[in-house]
Amino acid sequence: MERMTSFDHPLLLGFEHTRMLIERVGRTTAESYPPYNIEDRGEGRIRITLAVAGFAAEHLQVQVGDNQLTVVGRRDPEEAQGGRDYLHRGIAARGFTRGFVLADGLEVVGARLEDGLLHIDAERPPRRQARLVPIQKG
Repeated sequence: MERMTSFDHPLLLGFEHTRMLIERVGRTTAESYPPYNIEDRGEGRIRITLAVAGFAAEHLQVQVGDNQLTVVGRRDPEEAQGGRDYLHRGIAARGFTRGFVLADGLEVVGARLEDGLLHIDAERPPRRQARLVPIQKG
């Protein structure tokens, strides 16, 4: 038997985008690595900071598309080992994919790797002021 959700109600037609967005958020919140912060920088700007110790810029990829920000970290296992024999290995070196759902109008404007932290800046462009449209006579 198939489970019915509130978006399957016959009076809620055309909400497929909202349903898809909620399902996407559910998938991305299940992830826990790497840890991250989201900072409100005022005036419609935010900064997402991911702790990516051990990853160089060439091991990281930041992708934006369809209101989705995806950060991918990939390392060669042999390179991560570095030819060393560890007695304890607490610093994670595994690959990851971390996703964030972006609000409409939020644009990623840059990314910077600094001291093991990947900073991704996004901002909402200022709203355009209302203007009068001249009416031409026929």
